[in-house]
Amino acid sequence: MNKHILDPAVQEYIGSNLNADVHKIAMAKSPFPGITGTELSSQIAAKKKCIKKLPLWFNTAGIYYPPLLSVEQCSSELTASYKAKLSAGGKLIDLTGGYGVDSYYFSRSNTTIVHVELNPELSAIAQYNSALLNQSHSTFICGDGIELLKNDPDEYGTIYIDPARRSESGKVFMLKDCSPNVIENLDLLLSRSPLVLIKTAPLLDLTAGLKELKNVAEIHVVSVKNECKELIWIVKRDYIAEVKIVCTTLNETEKHFSFMKDEETQTLTFGSPVSGQYLYEPDVALLKGGAFNLIAARFQLQKLHAQTQLYIANHADPEFPGRIFKIDEVMAAGKIKKEKYLIGNVIVRNFPDKAASITEKYQIKADDKHFLIFTQSEGQGKIVIKASIIQHY
Repeated sequence: MNKHILDPAVQEYIGSNLNADVHKIAMAKSPFPGITGTELSSQIAAKKKCIKKLPLWFNTAGIYYPPLLSVEQCSSELTASYKAKLSAGGKLIDLTGGYGVDSYYFSRSNTTIVHVELNPELSAIAQYNSALLNQSHSTFICGDGIELLKNDPDEYGTIYIDPARRSESGKVFMLKDCSPNVIENLDLLLSRSPLVLIKTAPLLDLTAGLKELKNVAEIHVVSVKNECKELIWIVKRDYIAEVKIVCTTLNETEKHFSFMKDEETQTLTFGSPVSGQYLYEPDVALLKGGAFNLIAARFQLQKLHAQTQLYIANHADPEFPGRIFKIDEVMAAGKIKKEKYLIGNVIVRNFPDKAASITEKYQIKADDKHFLIFTQSEGQGKIVIKASIIQHY
């Protein structure tokens, strides 16, 4: 940490230059002694990133920001607050503490927090900011969390770990390829706590993760505004029963769709959309969770097509985690070229073209309330559904 950054004049400069060109600031001579232009630009970029992601940090005076990458990789306040509700209370150790966002929210529902971070600067920053945020009953340790557990006989109510991918090659990755290696150290973790929370990126395939991990009680698939943010694997000592999948959407209201993994065996019924019906588009969390058939059974819906994750019904259920549209008109896809003055946001689902090319080809004007959905149904083939949105994500 560069303590010069905490000077009131420097803090004022950072706050007043959030919309400035950080590249120019990085290349220019710093107006403050003891601080480089690069350090100033780094603080500005990281602080700006926190406006929506970490509003508590952004609005707290004197916060010290880490490099931008650390802010981009840390949990948002929404997801950190959600994870805190999954902890057991009591004593919790965060083995990969990072910038300290998760630890802060864990401190609000647990009696004792141990924040462990291998990077000395991140550890110091997290500890410094914790005082500004009035974070109590927390200890900060700079070191290797796994090594600490090996030499620490204490038991914890919860162990939390967020392993980082060691390689960015390819879209599929395995937990064994992350650091710390959870698979290699899982027995150690369970020997120190009956509850282990593992955060992974949403790219991790659920089936692949279950093949690697044992004692998985629940998998929480968490999304915000239809973007899958993270997977939370709840591992319990001696747990051997069926795995529960919890799909959670954190929007204006928090919604959950929970099921046991062996429930996704429902028989599908297909339907052809007509005007006056309602079209349901599931949130990405449900799709990542794999509840393709169960969605229809739970909400009494019909599916359009085996490969189209869109559903229809004669009713609108506000508890549904996803968007709902009122169908205004349904036409064969071939007839769209005869239409003039098309208006609406284009959605493409199981259709042999991209939204951008369709929009350009038919000169479709965007509209926030009206949509043109290019898709397929079992009974009608390729179709275009004109619809008005009645429920957002």
